[in-house]
Amino acid sequence: MNKIDPKWLNPRGRKVKILATVGPASRDPEMLERLVRAGVDAFRVNMSHGEHADHGETIDEIRKLEKQLGRPIAIFCDLQGPKLRVGKFKDGKAVIRHSGHFTLDRNPEPGDETRVQLPHPELFGLLDKGQRLLINDGKIRLRVIRADEDEILCSAEVGGVISDRKGVNVPDAEIPIPALTEKDRKDLAFAVQKGADWIGLSFVQRPEDLAEARKLMGGYGALCAKIEKPMAVRRLDEIIEMSDGVMVARGDLGVELNPEEVPPLQKQIVNKTRIAGKPVIVATQMLESMIESPAPTRAEVSDVANAVYDGADAVMLSAETAAGEWPEEAVAIMDRISAQVENDEAYLDRVRFLDTPPDRTTADALSHACMTIADTVNIAAITVFTGSGSTARRVARERPSVPMLVLTPSQRTARRLALLWGAHAVATKDIGSFEEMIAKGKRMALRHGFGEAGSKLIALAGVPFGTPGSTNLLHIVTLAGDELDNHEG
Repeated sequence: MNKIDPKWLNPRGRKVKILATVGPASRDPEMLERLVRAGVDAFRVNMSHGEHADHGETIDEIRKLEKQLGRPIAIFCDLQGPKLRVGKFKDGKAVIRHSGHFTLDRNPEPGDETRVQLPHPELFGLLDKGQRLLINDGKIRLRVIRADEDEILCSAEVGGVISDRKGVNVPDAEIPIPALTEKDRKDLAFAVQKGADWIGLSFVQRPEDLAEARKLMGGYGALCAKIEKPMAVRRLDEIIEMSDGVMVARGDLGVELNPEEVPPLQKQIVNKTRIAGKPVIVATQMLESMIESPAPTRAEVSDVANAVYDGADAVMLSAETAAGEWPEEAVAIMDRISAQVENDEAYLDRVRFLDTPPDRTTADALSHACMTIADTVNIAAITVFTGSGSTARRVARERPSVPMLVLTPSQRTARRLALLWGAHAVATKDIGSFEEMIAKGKRMALRHGFGEAGSKLIALAGVPFGTPGSTNLLHIVTLAGDELDNHEG
């Protein structure tokens, strides 16, 4: 086994996590390693592009890298979801006149400047007068004049060039199609077979959309609901309850909503997910200019910083690392922005401005106590012993001032927690007694850089050990310099 550089066992020095998308610019094993060393905590595999063979190689390389560096790396497989598209045109494209009429119909004949096929029968008879249809990421905006079982007659509020198979967004109606297509089911089966830690579900409109994916996952991995439809916002509380985490997918939200509506909605989604004690990811166009430029704009830096100030668990890079010219630099600047924000004296006040009252349970009360003790006593870290990760999520919800060392017997849990705020997870042997817990907590804290001789730690666990949901023990310990055992797992 390769000797592990001890510095990669240490915490990042920031609590927010970085999720980076893998693509042609970053698939090479050497680049994957450089991205992790620059700050990546989890990799997103976009199932909308590429073949299973390529994705499988990427996942295998990430697992090799994880073993080499000795720290869990989460793999987030992002499903494409259903895509509504127009049909084809006689010349491959046409021009829709501003303020002119344009019809979407069932006729499979190639379209022109007056009409085109809409090969989605579920939309006919569904739409009402006044509702919107957005084509090509909102570049063309249509308003429904009349809709029946065969035709949807529209007025072009914003016209322009339309070409074959451009995407259609329907922001004002709940579309009666499932969130999983046949392609998604195959991609999901592949992701589960490859041991993906997170599954991103696109096109979520209702909590029921999560049920089929959950069933197909068979208990493997965590399910992340991507909030990209206005319809999902209307049932946000239920969707959060049904998911293991949430992604604020601002790209599609920005198409279906007015631009000025997205920032307050982002904060609302982040806040509600945080209150539920589940990870929330802010995604899309965070450092967009770095696809081509080696430096971000000041506005992009502020955008990332605001997500960190809001208390997001993770921030995501998309094309910046998947296809951009400066993937490593994009990760490095996101790492620096996050660390700078967290070093701000006002940071804790900002992230705690949101009230996250503990539930009336022993586990929540002790998790809340960890935060207040860390604020009162000079604590180096909170050591959490957990099997499922639920105790770590409770502690993270409180946004404590010190990092969290999570010790778990489950490699799957350790990987999943790579997207949890403040968590440095370590897969290690299980414990069987209070004395063993204290001894192991001290050894692992010293080994992973959580304090030194004389530092105080909070230990949080449940007795009897190995019993899910039994968190009932909080203990403060002091590290001694001779307690590190290099042979202990």
